[in-house]
Amino acid sequence: MARRRKGRRVDGIIVLDKPRGISSNDAVQQAKRLFGAQKVGHTGSLDPLATGVLPLCFGEATKFSQYLLSSDKRYWTRIKLGIATETGDADGEVLAEADAGAVSRADIEAALAEFRGEIRQVPSMYSALKHNGQPLYKLARQGIEVEREARCVTVYSNEIAAFHGDELELELHCSKGTYIRTIAEELGRSLGVGAHVTALRRRSAGPFTEEDTVTLDFLAGERENGSLDRFLRPIASAVGQWPEVLLTDATAFYLRQGQPVQVPHAPTSGWVRLCEDSNGEHKQFVGVGEVLDDGRVAPRRLVVS
Repeated sequence: MARRRKGRRVDGIIVLDKPRGISSNDAVQQAKRLFGAQKVGHTGSLDPLATGVLPLCFGEATKFSQYLLSSDKRYWTRIKLGIATETGDADGEVLAEADAGAVSRADIEAALAEFRGEIRQVPSMYSALKHNGQPLYKLARQGIEVEREARCVTVYSNEIAAFHGDELELELHCSKGTYIRTIAEELGRSLGVGAHVTALRRRSAGPFTEEDTVTLDFLAGERENGSLDRFLRPIASAVGQWPEVLLTDATAFYLRQGQPVQVPHAPTSGWVRLCEDSNGEHKQFVGVGEVLDDGRVAPRRLVVS
């Protein structure tokens, strides 16, 4: 007999402003308890030191978390020059110190050019990336270091927001899988003085920005005023930036059977957001699809009503 999940069915997305000092999984567990939900997952880990945009997917929305996980991100970070740490951030032990007084803004601008466009990064041993099922940071805390392959990521922009003394603030726009602490470490090495992250904030993830967020404290307070479900965003918002394809009742029926369908005026390629238009009365999110070479729209991930 299948084990019954505890909690109630909740479907939708909460865009959390993750506080500093807790892991992404801690944030998930707190939100799960607040909503009394059966199933919740996050869409890309933030370090305990980091704050900001952390979309949480509830119930059926977890089917679409991969699209948020693979989306571009924007970050603000503060970097301390002249000190290299074991973890690449302020939580790690100091490994080396150097005088960063001679480093100029022009030096930093020149060095930052190395970290724009498509670059290769070796993930930090203190990342949440897994090796044989174990997060790297757990192995690192045991004194174990494993070989990691360099990964290709894209940094669309990294701009100096402020520079005072030995502290630097950057605004970055990057692809999924980009490690900001690794950029800070490599920037410090390039400048010859070492560096580490002292603060990190995710400003956006895919379609969601800081303006969309709520805090755990806010949710805890609002729970006394009624159901928290009113703060859930629609499942479709996970792919809200994708082109929309409207289906008739008939085409939606065949598509739900797993069959590609022909839809007038659909895009000629790429991924699309599927909605059923019932006689023009209301639109219902069906899932996501992909346009095939012959122009038909094939279902890829569908919502269970």
